[in-house]
Amino acid sequence: MSRYPRAAIIGAGSSGIAAAKALHERGIPFTVFEASDRVGGNWVFGNRNGMSAAYRQLHINTSRDRMEYSDFPMPKSYPDYPHHTQIAAYFDAYVDHFGFRDRIRFETRVAHARRGDDGAWELELDDGSVERADALLVANGHHWDPRWPEPMFPGHDTFTGTQIHAHDYRDSDIFTGKRALILGMGNSAMDIAVEASYVADRTFLAARRGAWILPKYMFGRPVDQLPNDPRLPVKLRMKLFETMIRLHVGRPEQHGLPKPDHPFGSAHPTVSGRIIDRLQHGTITPKPNIARLDGDEVEFADGTRERVDVVVYCTGYRISFPFFDPGFISAPDNRIQLFRRVMHPDVDNVYFVALVQPLGATMPIAEAQGQWIADELRGEYVRPSRAAMLRDIAAEDEAMRKRYVASKRHTIQVDFDDYMLDLERERRAGADRARAAGYVPATAARA
Repeated sequence: MSRYPRAAIIGAGSSGIAAAKALHERGIPFTVFEASDRVGGNWVFGNRNGMSAAYRQLHINTSRDRMEYSDFPMPKSYPDYPHHTQIAAYFDAYVDHFGFRDRIRFETRVAHARRGDDGAWELELDDGSVERADALLVANGHHWDPRWPEPMFPGHDTFTGTQIHAHDYRDSDIFTGKRALILGMGNSAMDIAVEASYVADRTFLAARRGAWILPKYMFGRPVDQLPNDPRLPVKLRMKLFETMIRLHVGRPEQHGLPKPDHPFGSAHPTVSGRIIDRLQHGTITPKPNIARLDGDEVEFADGTRERVDVVVYCTGYRISFPFFDPGFISAPDNRIQLFRRVMHPDVDNVYFVALVQPLGATMPIAEAQGQWIADELRGEYVRPSRAAMLRDIAAEDEAMRKRYVASKRHTIQVDFDDYMLDLERERRAGADRARAAGYVPATAARA
């Protein structure tokens, strides 16, 4: 019997296993519930849980050294931007290296999570059985519940071609000999448009708004490894990046793409090392937003029309928690109020892992969050008062509204380096509070 509370983790993707490892090394009992038959989540091509958005030629768009866990480097034999099979193998090796695979219950889906009257969690599993836990870590990801255009375009219901969401894209074969239209300006849209451009008769890239495009390399280094000191004002850093982008690849409108209506850093940039090349070779034709679909044609906002066989909507995802009652915890319009993006101010024994959209890699963030959660479960961290947490959340939301374009895509944005520095400062402050409180775990070991 452990004197520490027992935890349950939903999901064994890159975030869930990082949190699990943190609990494992700190002696906190836990069980991970994973719907699939293996770890890796979104990075498992054809994942049996049906949630992966990986496609056959997918490569990471954050660099190897930037995304690896701090105490388990990726093999140096990996390229700077590894393929999804290499990343999935890395996650498997991580679990086996630290020895907690036996704590993962595979092919076990949490159907419903309820907080009992005593504060402990009751988890109803898909086989009808019920497990109890003192603390719940939610690591179910936020790239699995597709968000289609809202509302759908006129004529979508009578369009004679194929319409899919990027989540269901697997291979460029669907474009062979076809006329393809990709809607979006994010990473998936750029990747899929590039893949289509090699096999399709025509490839169109339609945009609802402009976006800044980062190459994968600048000055001979992966772009996410360039200096970005969080102690400097964010406006200054973003202005420097914008200047470097203009000098290195030019403005998006120079390549036929819409002009961004915001300065660099006010919306999530797109990382692509190939899109400019394909645009300049004429294999991708930029278009404005879709106005309507009409039979086998698409009419665009500028009045032009093109015959199209396949439309891929790269329109993002909804943040959802299907195991919670919507009236208990939900994220309407992709918004959820959390302290430092992890802790709920009103439910003190639920934690959200890697529910962020970073300008940088997610995996080290999940690792740091897992360590922070372990601090609290061991009594080595004490959170601020509810009032202080709400003030912090409100200030963060206000800063986000001032900086970012108003969009459902920009509700969980963080800058990697800034977030990691702020989290480390909060962990130190909470450690001082814990010392004063006598190192008592905040969550009782009931389950």
